[in-house]
Amino acid sequence: MASVEITGLRKLYGDVVALSDITLTIPSGAFYTLLGPSGCGKTTLLRTIAGFHAQTSGQIAVDGAPIETLPAHKRDVAMVFQDYAVFPHLSVHDNVAFGLKQRKVDKSAIKTGVAEVLDVVQLSHLADRMPHELSGGQQQRVGLARAIVVRPKVLLMDEPLSNLDAKLRVDLRAELRRIQRDLGITTVYVTHDQEEALAMSDIVCVMHGGIIQQAAAPLDIYLRPANRFVATFVGANNFLDVDRTSGGAVLRSGGADVAARISAEGPVTCAIRPEDIHAHPPGTAIDPGRIVLAATMREISFLGREMEIFAVTEAGEEIKAVARPDPAIVALPPKSPVTFTVDPDALSFFARGGNGDRLP
Repeated sequence: MASVEITGLRKLYGDVVALSDITLTIPSGAFYTLLGPSGCGKTTLLRTIAGFHAQTSGQIAVDGAPIETLPAHKRDVAMVFQDYAVFPHLSVHDNVAFGLKQRKVDKSAIKTGVAEVLDVVQLSHLADRMPHELSGGQQQRVGLARAIVVRPKVLLMDEPLSNLDAKLRVDLRAELRRIQRDLGITTVYVTHDQEEALAMSDIVCVMHGGIIQQAAAPLDIYLRPANRFVATFVGANNFLDVDRTSGGAVLRSGGADVAARISAEGPVTCAIRPEDIHAHPPGTAIDPGRIVLAATMREISFLGREMEIFAVTEAGEEIKAVARPDPAIVALPPKSPVTFTVDPDALSFFARGGNGDRLP
């Protein structure tokens, strides 16, 4: 196991800033995920750690030892690629053995090492198969086995599940996490899939525009996003305007007094997660302690274990709620009145200008 420390890392492509002063610490043995949309810099950062890209400035250290000037093959890191990169002319066994042969490891050690790793990735029974005889998930595990058999200090993974179907992705992400925990290997994982990041990671690092927006445990990222971008990208959110009044501040939709929750001056936006909103058919008695948002139904999507309700408030703001199916709600036709309620403690507030930073 090894820690990774990155300090002041910048990467320029001409006048384009791909990475802007990246500073982060990846603890030893952690599963650390770089999450963000296409073009945010996450793959550039991963490939810079690997040595495939040279940084413009900044330092990279593994266990305190600088590696930024070392060639890729001397950094003691291994990479698993999105497209598997399995050698089509070699068997599973020989694919996994390739890195050990390149390091001139003796034959008995290669045999032992390959057998151990194939057992870890549960492919021992397929050791003699050729890649074209394997499923996509099995090929991806071959790529993983080939990376970990050389016992690198750091394992890098670049969207390794993106070419698989939805169910296999869910199954294999659990398998990857199990393997990583069993080996205790420090892992840096790149994905644009927020659910994947939340499910697998010890730490999620959200990136946008070549800048780290927030790095924290998955629960903190979801419940306490640092700014509006994180709140939007990780999970869904409803954003409702807050109007300043002579007496304080109220929600434009519903008029609830929220002045006590806002310490900052200036324009403010209120955020509410869809799952924190309860929907009530007309005539329902409402708990007086909850915030009430009267709305008009636009559409209901019944998804089996949950329903998604899309509506417009009386102030013209769009709002979405997610809840367990309620026959009384599902039966409502479009343009029906519906009442939404939310616990005041479920509200979050963000500055409406600048970076949209979260307010205390």
